[in-house]
Amino acid sequence: MKLKLIQKFIPILLIICFINACKSLPGGDALKNPPNPKERVAKNIEQGKGFRLSDSVARGNTNFEFASSNELWRASLDVIDFMPLTSANYSGGIIITDWYSDNSSSTESIKIIIRFLTNEIRSDSLDIKIFYKTCTTVTNCLIDEKESSLKNELRKQILKQAAIYKSQSDKKIKKYDTPPDRTRK
Repeated sequence: MKLKLIQKFIPILLIICFINACKSLPGGDALKNPPNPKERVAKNIEQGKGFRLSDSVARGNTNFEFASSNELWRASLDVIDFMPLTSANYSGGIIITDWYSDNSSSTESIKIIIRFLTNEIRSDSLDIKIFYKTCTTVTNCLIDEKESSLKNELRKQILKQAAIYKSQSDKKIKKYDTPPDRTRK
Protein backbone atom coordinates (compact mmCIF):
# COMPACT_ATOMS: atom_id res chain seq x y z
CA MET A 1 0.00 0.00 0.00
CA LYS A 2 2.81 2.36 0.88
CA LEU A 3 4.53 1.56 -2.45
CA LYS A 4 1.39 2.40 -4.47
CA LEU A 5 1.07 5.70 -2.64
CA ILE A 6 4.68 6.61 -3.44
CA GLN A 7 4.21 5.66 -7.11
CA LYS A 8 1.25 8.02 -7.38
CA PHE A 9 3.06 10.95 -5.80
CA ILE A 10 6.37 10.62 -7.70
CA PRO A 11 4.98 12.00 -11.00
CA ILE A 12 3.32 14.87 -9.13
CA LEU A 13 6.56 15.58 -7.28
CA LEU A 14 8.55 15.59 -10.55
CA ILE A 15 6.11 18.01 -12.17
CA ILE A 16 6.39 20.37 -9.19
CA CYS A 17 10.21 20.20 -9.41
CA PHE A 18 10.19 21.02 -13.14
CA ILE A 19 7.80 23.94 -12.67
CA ASN A 20 9.88 25.25 -9.80
CA ALA A 21 13.07 24.96 -11.87
CA CYS A 22 11.57 27.09 -14.65
CA LYS A 23 11.52 30.12 -12.38
CA SER A 24 15.31 30.24 -12.39
CA LEU A 25 15.75 30.15 -16.18
CA PRO A 26 17.49 33.25 -17.54
CA GLY A 27 15.29 35.39 -19.71
CA GLY A 28 12.12 33.95 -18.24
CA ASP A 29 11.07 37.17 -16.48
CA ALA A 30 9.21 39.48 -18.87
CA LEU A 31 9.72 42.47 -16.59
CA LYS A 32 13.52 42.25 -16.94
CA ASN A 33 13.52 41.88 -20.75
CA PRO A 34 12.38 44.51 -23.24
CA PRO A 35 9.21 43.63 -25.17
CA ASN A 36 10.60 44.92 -28.50
CA PRO A 37 12.36 42.05 -30.35
CA LYS A 38 15.06 44.34 -31.80
CA GLU A 39 15.91 45.61 -28.32
CA ARG A 40 16.05 42.03 -26.99
CA VAL A 41 18.38 41.00 -29.80
CA ALA A 42 20.64 44.00 -29.18
CA LYS A 43 20.71 43.26 -25.44
CA ASN A 44 21.52 39.59 -26.03
CA ILE A 45 24.33 40.45 -28.42
CA GLU A 46 25.76 42.96 -25.92
CA GLN A 47 25.74 40.24 -23.27
CA GLY A 48 27.36 37.75 -25.67
CA LYS A 49 24.31 35.49 -25.81
CA GLY A 50 23.81 35.49 -29.56
CA PHE A 51 25.04 36.56 -32.98
CA ARG A 52 23.68 38.00 -36.17
CA LEU A 53 24.21 36.19 -39.42
CA SER A 54 24.36 39.50 -41.27
CA ASP A 55 27.35 40.56 -39.13
CA SER A 56 29.29 37.43 -39.98
CA VAL A 57 28.81 37.90 -43.73
CA ALA A 58 30.18 41.08 -45.28
CA ARG A 59 27.35 43.07 -46.78
CA GLY A 60 27.70 44.25 -50.35
CA ASN A 61 31.07 42.53 -50.73
CA THR A 62 29.80 39.08 -51.52
CA ASN A 63 31.05 37.95 -54.89
CA PHE A 64 29.64 34.61 -55.89
CA GLU A 65 31.29 33.66 -59.14
CA PHE A 66 30.58 30.38 -60.78
CA ALA A 67 33.27 28.32 -62.45
CA SER A 68 31.93 29.15 -65.89
CA SER A 69 32.33 32.89 -65.31
CA ASN A 70 35.85 32.79 -63.86
CA GLU A 71 38.22 33.32 -66.75
CA LEU A 72 41.31 31.89 -65.00
CA TRP A 73 39.48 28.72 -64.05
CA ARG A 74 38.12 28.16 -67.55
CA ALA A 75 41.45 28.95 -69.19
CA SER A 76 43.31 26.54 -66.89
CA LEU A 77 40.93 23.72 -67.68
CA ASP A 78 41.18 24.45 -71.40
CA VAL A 79 44.99 24.51 -71.40
CA ILE A 80 45.34 21.19 -69.55
CA ASP A 81 42.30 19.53 -71.14
CA PHE A 82 44.44 16.70 -72.58
CA MET A 83 45.39 15.54 -69.06
CA PRO A 84 43.11 13.42 -66.86
CA LEU A 85 41.96 15.23 -63.72
CA THR A 86 42.19 13.79 -60.24
CA SER A 87 40.51 16.72 -58.52
CA ALA A 88 39.02 20.02 -59.64
CA ASN A 89 37.64 21.98 -56.69
CA TYR A 90 36.41 25.43 -57.66
CA SER A 91 35.51 26.50 -54.13
CA GLY A 92 38.93 25.37 -52.90
CA GLY A 93 40.66 26.99 -55.87
CA ILE A 94 42.72 24.00 -56.95
CA ILE A 95 43.08 21.71 -59.95
CA ILE A 96 45.06 18.49 -59.65
CA THR A 97 45.79 16.32 -62.66
CA ASP A 98 46.52 12.63 -62.64
CA TRP A 99 49.88 11.31 -63.75
CA TYR A 100 50.23 11.86 -67.49
CA SER A 101 52.67 10.34 -69.92
CA ASP A 102 52.76 10.83 -73.66
CA ASN A 103 53.50 7.92 -75.95
CA SER A 104 57.18 8.80 -76.39
CA SER A 105 58.24 7.80 -72.88
CA SER A 106 56.57 5.16 -70.76
CA THR A 107 58.99 5.57 -67.83
CA GLU A 108 58.38 9.28 -67.27
CA SER A 109 55.15 11.05 -66.38
CA ILE A 110 54.10 14.42 -65.00
CA LYS A 111 51.46 15.67 -62.58
CA ILE A 112 50.33 19.32 -62.47
CA ILE A 113 48.78 21.17 -59.53
CA ILE A 114 47.31 24.62 -60.14
CA ARG A 115 46.24 26.75 -57.17
CA PHE A 116 44.32 29.97 -57.70
CA LEU A 117 45.48 32.73 -55.39
CA THR A 118 43.13 35.39 -56.79
CA ASN A 119 40.51 35.75 -59.53
CA GLU A 120 42.40 38.61 -61.16
CA ILE A 121 44.27 37.89 -64.36
CA ARG A 122 47.84 38.50 -63.21
CA SER A 123 51.02 36.47 -63.35
CA ASP A 124 51.06 36.03 -59.58
CA SER A 125 47.45 34.81 -59.41
CA LEU A 126 48.46 31.20 -60.13
CA ASP A 127 50.69 28.83 -58.19
CA ILE A 128 51.70 26.02 -60.53
CA LYS A 129 53.60 22.95 -59.37
CA ILE A 130 54.83 20.27 -61.72
CA PHE A 131 55.91 16.89 -60.42
CA TYR A 132 57.95 14.46 -62.46
CA LYS A 133 57.83 10.72 -61.90
CA THR A 134 60.60 8.54 -63.30
CA CYS A 135 60.21 4.79 -62.98
CA THR A 136 62.94 2.21 -63.55
CA THR A 137 60.49 -0.59 -62.77
CA VAL A 138 56.79 -0.61 -61.94
CA THR A 139 57.49 -0.53 -58.21
CA ASN A 140 60.64 1.62 -58.26
CA CYS A 141 59.69 5.23 -59.01
CA LEU A 142 61.24 8.55 -58.11
CA ILE A 143 58.96 11.59 -57.76
CA ASP A 144 60.49 15.06 -57.82
CA GLU A 145 59.26 18.64 -58.20
CA LYS A 146 61.42 20.49 -60.70
CA GLU A 147 61.56 24.00 -62.02
CA SER A 148 61.26 23.88 -65.78
CA SER A 149 60.25 25.96 -68.75
CA LEU A 150 56.97 24.01 -68.85
CA LYS A 151 55.79 25.84 -65.73
CA ASN A 152 56.31 29.27 -67.31
CA GLU A 153 54.80 28.10 -70.59
CA LEU A 154 51.68 26.85 -68.80
CA ARG A 155 51.33 30.12 -66.89
CA LYS A 156 51.71 32.11 -70.10
CA GLN A 157 49.14 30.02 -71.99
CA ILE A 158 46.62 30.16 -69.12
CA LEU A 159 46.93 33.94 -68.75
CA LYS A 160 46.70 34.45 -72.51
CA GLN A 161 43.52 32.33 -72.73
CA ALA A 162 42.05 34.01 -69.63
CA ALA A 163 42.64 37.43 -71.20
CA ILE A 164 40.75 36.30 -74.31
CA TYR A 165 37.84 35.06 -72.17
CA LYS A 166 37.83 38.32 -70.19
CA SER A 167 37.75 40.36 -73.40
CA GLN A 168 34.84 38.29 -74.71
CA SER A 169 32.85 38.64 -71.49
CA ASP A 170 33.49 42.40 -71.40
CA LYS A 171 32.12 42.71 -74.93
CA LYS A 172 28.98 40.82 -73.89
CA ILE A 173 28.48 43.09 -70.89
CA LYS A 174 28.90 46.23 -72.98
CA LYS A 175 26.49 44.85 -75.55
CA TYR A 176 23.76 44.48 -72.91
CA ASP A 177 24.58 47.67 -71.00
CA THR A 178 23.82 50.06 -73.84
CA PRO A 179 20.08 50.62 -74.28
CA PRO A 180 18.75 50.12 -77.79
CA ASP A 181 17.94 53.17 -79.85
CA ARG A 182 14.15 53.40 -79.78
CA THR A 183 13.70 56.62 -81.68
CA ARG A 184 11.70 56.37 -84.87
CA LYS A 185 12.66 58.27 -87.94
